[in-house]
Amino acid sequence: MTDGPDGLRAEVRATLDDLVGSGRETGVQVAAYLRGEPILDEVAGVADRVTGRPMTADTPIFGVSTAKGLTATVVHVLAERGALDYDLRVADVWPEFARHGKDGVTLRHLLTHTAGLPTLPADVTPEDFTDWDRMCALIADAVPLWTPGARIAYHAWTFGWLVGEVVRRVTGRRISQVLAEEVAAPLGVAGELFFGVPEADLDRLARLEDAGLSAMLDVAGAHLPNLDRVAPPAVRPDATIGSRPDVLRADVPAVGTLTARAAARTYAALIGTVDGVRLISAERLHAVSTVAAHGTEWVFGAPTAFGLGYAVDDDGAFGTAGSGGSLAYAYPELGLAVAATRNRLGANDGDPMEGLRRLIRDAVRAG
Repeated sequence: MTDGPDGLRAEVRATLDDLVGSGRETGVQVAAYLRGEPILDEVAGVADRVTGRPMTADTPIFGVSTAKGLTATVVHVLAERGALDYDLRVADVWPEFARHGKDGVTLRHLLTHTAGLPTLPADVTPEDFTDWDRMCALIADAVPLWTPGARIAYHAWTFGWLVGEVVRRVTGRRISQVLAEEVAAPLGVAGELFFGVPEADLDRLARLEDAGLSAMLDVAGAHLPNLDRVAPPAVRPDATIGSRPDVLRADVPAVGTLTARAAARTYAALIGTVDGVRLISAERLHAVSTVAAHGTEWVFGAPTAFGLGYAVDDDGAFGTAGSGGSLAYAYPELGLAVAATRNRLGANDGDPMEGLRRLIRDAVRAG
């Protein structure tokens, strides 16, 4: 950062003002930590275009798959305490899961999207998503598509119930409770990281808008034969399902609701210490952020690399991104954590949140 944090903040601020002023975005949050210290916490625009309510740094936004990183983080915090092992056989804590030859599936398979259980019934509904026991029963009775570990398939929705039920069986607590107690509270971001959003917090959320995401998913569904198998039309990860109060209130930990600053703070505490809190050891950090599975992914047909619950990028980052444009990543070698969220869920728009991530990364790299 040749101009220092002030120069970076000014550049990010100018970018956000342009995005909102041009109408490309409605409301945006971007936050970053460097070596455990906040260097960015910028917001622009409105959380709700209808009422004019401003976007603030503590306005939670439905983050779609960006929240998978929170799900993985819960696992690693529990593993750090000895409550979970990555080679735990799922059926050992969830006996019903052993049906149809799934007795060899491990927690590692779940985290690397190699369990062979990415699909949902074609007639699944958003109402089904609000019934934890029903969704877990469906998955327990599912027939795997292949031998665990044989290939990568993005478990777009099933990831959350698979990992979340393991957490529940081991701890006796819902994964939303573990997230709140073991991650959000120690980091001082209670009220900014959610799976199931409490009723009292629903009015605080940003109002989502569709800016081409639904149309893109329609096109993708017509051209990618496996997309509708993992995300049937009634439950596509878009602004419609992310605006339903019943789904928002439910634990669906393949998705979640968060602020950029809380997500950035969480990743900062994975790679280092934040105000005295470090979520996992340096040794575990290396293990979870190193490529554990790679290959051509089954749903989208693209080369993919996963660590334990996070995507691993060629630029040295690990983290997760969500449909419509939210993201949260950490760069261990740089000591950098960055997150960006928006309430206008777009597609084929140049991915401005990714542009912000690169801007911040390059500035930090430049020193």
